[in-house]
Amino acid sequence: MGSLGANYIEATALILFGIGLTTLLLHKNLIKKLIGFNIMETSIFLYLTAKGYIAGRGAPIIIDGANNIELYINPIPSGLVLTGIVIAVSITAFMLALCIKIYEYYGTLDMDKIILISNKDGSKTTVSPRKLEDIIQQDSDDNDVDNIDTGIAENPDDEKDPDGQKGDD
Repeated sequence: MGSLGANYIEATALILFGIGLTTLLLHKNLIKKLIGFNIMETSIFLYLTAKGYIAGRGAPIIIDGANNIELYINPIPSGLVLTGIVIAVSITAFMLALCIKIYEYYGTLDMDKIILISNKDGSKTTVSPRKLEDIIQQDSDDNDVDNIDTGIAENPDDEKDPDGQKGDD
């Protein structure tokens, strides 16, 4: 290990990781959290790339019959970074799709408002999607939780068999 000046790329990766972690933990907006997560991923890729590089060596591709191992860098960190980038893009796409569905359902991407909407009055049941102002102004006696179709039959004997007959035969 050298000084901070000699390892400025690793130091930059560490600073970026801290920025991403801070963004992930302190912001309430889900898109901002996603951006923080991506900054953290990128910092890890930067760190692995910096650790895998050896000055004066080339990519591990045999050219002109040069078989000396001292001429090439270690290919494993590069392979890990490429695999990580593919996984990071997939996770980002999935998280963006979840953000879209959350926005469609709750009408907001703010975590505090989502928690308030989903746990109104401390209950663990979800209410039908509405704007935050409607839920705050709604009287506690006028709760739509009873009107939500959960798809669960109240009486197990009322469930129908696939051939349309009630109960057990």
